Amino acid sequence: MQIKIGIIGTRAVTEKIIRMVQSFPTFDPVVRIVSHEEEAAACAVELSKEVEVILLSGPLAHWKVKEVLPASIPVHYVPLTGAGLFKALLHLVAVEKLSGTLSVDTLTQTIAARTLRDLDLEHIQVFVYNGPAYSSPEELIAFHREQSEKADFTMALTGVERVAQRLTELHIANEWMMPSDQDIIVSLERALLSTESRRGKELQIVVGIINVDDFGRLVMKWNSEHEVQKLKLDIHRMVLGYVESLDGYLISTGGDEYLFFTTRGIFERETGGYKMIPLGKEANMSYGISLSIGIGFGISANEAGTHARAALRKSKEAGGNTCFIVREDRTLIGPLEMADSMEKVLPPVEAELMREAEEAGMTSAYLSRLITQMARYGKYEYTVHDLAALLEITVRSAHRLLLHWIDNGLAEISGMEKVPKGRPRQIFRFSFLVDRTV
Repeated sequence: MQIKIGIIGTRAVTEKIIRMVQSFPTFDPVVRIVSHEEEAAACAVELSKEVEVILLSGPLAHWKVKEVLPASIPVHYVPLTGAGLFKALLHLVAVEKLSGTLSVDTLTQTIAARTLRDLDLEHIQVFVYNGPAYSSPEELIAFHREQSEKADFTMALTGVERVAQRLTELHIANEWMMPSDQDIIVSLERALLSTESRRGKELQIVVGIINVDDFGRLVMKWNSEHEVQKLKLDIHRMVLGYVESLDGYLISTGGDEYLFFTTRGIFERETGGYKMIPLGKEANMSYGISLSIGIGFGISANEAGTHARAALRKSKEAGGNTCFIVREDRTLIGPLEMADSMEKVLPPVEAELMREAEEAGMTSAYLSRLITQMARYGKYEYTVHDLAALLEITVRSAHRLLLHWIDNGLAEISGMEKVPKGRPRQIFRFSFLVDRTV
């Protein structure tokens, strides 16, 4: 079950929030774009009938919304921290415009002083607006206009888009300080933890299955049984340490497989919102091995265990050294980052999409490998030869499958690749993967 979150704000900040919310697969965003933050209250009243929590793009909108919504609906906003000022100051240094005084709103004197100190710019004089946190744009504009009349004035730094627009109209040099990605992520995490359904899911059982890839072949490399047993103990100790970090319970089900239990809240925090499994990197660096991991969510322990086994199968089908999650609604998340660096983690793959893919002749094994390549390398275009190598099939079979997938809307011809000799090769794009990453 997904959590509906209302996202309200001006276009630039809201679009940035939407990009960040893709890292929170639990959220189902409902977005409203407003011209000015003062318009947020009416949108919030409308959305309060269908969402569990509301996230706003700034403090002024937060103040307006809190006046009209009951306290039972969690309302959060993305704060501006020193990161926004840091970025603005770096830009001014780069363009050599940091010479005189600066006027700053939205932030405190303490934050401004600390940021200048971190950049070794303590010689720069900054005048910080010390009015109420929810001051109107008109009050902020008046403050910056007053500072701009000083002889050594250089730049106005504002955290309010409307103020920046008005200062530009008045021909006052200014820089709009936007919230950083980290500011947005922290706000989303707070919003997530404030919802009723989230508090219930915090205690939901999570089942994980860890399998050592190609363990039989690995054992054959060792010269004695003593060395094999020592390796098993080392792996067991490593996995036990990881499960301990999850405050979980570990069971060894055989020489190459482990079963663990934890709670969803702890697992989500330790994986950074289902982004990475540090155990994979440790296994690779310490013992030169790779792991396949399946994680299952479910209403019951039995359901979670079944989903964990299905997720492990996806990891194996993708070639190992990866981790997938199957949630209670059977949607697929992953692959999570393991030993290899990944460009992105895809949002949940709906069960309906998986069914349509399989009906179009794309088995779950093929789908897992394509998803893994997309997450690791951002790759969604292939020649027939590239695809045949990835799926471990003949070129003829790959071409036949591609034609079938094109007919069913999973792929399309996107261009031609020139080769030194012979006819150019067609390039095929898996459009359904592109649609999931925009």
